Amino acid sequence: MRAVVHDRYGPPEVLRLEDVERPVPADNEILVRVHATSVTRGDCGWRSAKPFISRFINPIVGTGGVFRPTHKILGGEFAGEVEAVGAAVREFDVGDRVFGTSLFGAHAEFVCMRAAGPVAHMPAGMSFEEAAAVSDGAILALGCLRKAGPLEGRQLLIYGASGSIGTAGVQLARYFDAHVTAVCNTKNVELARSLGADEVIDYLQEDFTQNGETYDVIFDAVGKLRFRRCRGSLKDGGIYLPTDGFENGFWLLWTRRIGDKKVLVQIPPRYTKQDVLFLKELIEAGKYRAVIDRSYPLEDVVDATKYVETRQKTGNVVLTVNGGRPRSEKGRGNQ
Repeated sequence: MRAVVHDRYGPPEVLRLEDVERPVPADNEILVRVHATSVTRGDCGWRSAKPFISRFINPIVGTGGVFRPTHKILGGEFAGEVEAVGAAVREFDVGDRVFGTSLFGAHAEFVCMRAAGPVAHMPAGMSFEEAAAVSDGAILALGCLRKAGPLEGRQLLIYGASGSIGTAGVQLARYFDAHVTAVCNTKNVELARSLGADEVIDYLQEDFTQNGETYDVIFDAVGKLRFRRCRGSLKDGGIYLPTDGFENGFWLLWTRRIGDKKVLVQIPPRYTKQDVLFLKELIEAGKYRAVIDRSYPLEDVVDATKYVETRQKTGNVVLTVNGGRPRSEKGRGNQ
């Protein structure tokens, strides 16, 4: 099968398309023919091994080595068709359309998944490209928001509300009945409103830390904020939810013992079938939609990765595999 591989850390150019052995599903696994996947902030971090200190943490949590990557095929999110099922699998059949997240391995034509893992039947009426852009950002946003406890009626600010995690966070917080203030740039103000934000702050025009408003929860969905900068914008007993930054590890420990404003982090992120099924229900109920900025063929993964690393994408960047079409649609031509 074709897959995007890398055997050293470095810039996007270390990625290359190569023929590798197709995985074989174990008794409790399914083999998925991937039609669409995505390039995420996490993929870029695993590949670059930046910041450098992450190289010493990766072996502890099983996401990489100190000097070289241990997972040569990146890609977490996927959507595709079941190609084969293990002997013990009862939930899925060959030909089923599925979506989910594998953490690694989805930048390929095939990926194996535990049937009991974070994979489910695709929502009705959803394309492969849309389904591939659901699981990572939304599950990460869910995990962070849950750390804050019940959100109903609380004032929640989402910084970076137009990225993958941010667009998911706005919709999920709205579903949980929070009062949502979204922070994004000018071009995404209307998008944030359409996703359910009650208020939108254009950070190119206004600094939310200087406007005198305070919030019960501040969620940094893009990893560019720091607790020191925004703690004055938290109400007494307020909670700061970061998604990046080793400095926040210090504040996590500090605020456990000192002060009433807390830094809370979900470590490590947890990807579960229950969350994938929850997202499926929201999508089918019209309560959630995937936001896609750009779509590239798998062969253009380097260009896709470079675009993600501008940190200016809106929503998700998708990779299509073999045109992103199911087998039944291939080879028909113009009929």
